[in-house]
Amino acid sequence: MKKLIVNRYRCGYCGACVAVCKFNANELVETYLEIYEDKCTLCQACVRTCPMNALEVVE
Repeated sequence: MKKLIVNRYRCGYCGACVAVCKFNANELVETYLEIYEDKCTLCQACVRTCPMNALEVVE
């Protein structure tokens, strides 16, 4: 099963992934990026937008 993961060492917590997500699957909680798997459709808009290449879809 595929899922979206965040590399916390690369993530700059800029919020770009949150802004681009149409499904509200990503949320910045202080300095932590929360990914809601139940809302994520794996469209990868956030993956393409992340300036730090911190997001990826894995199996």
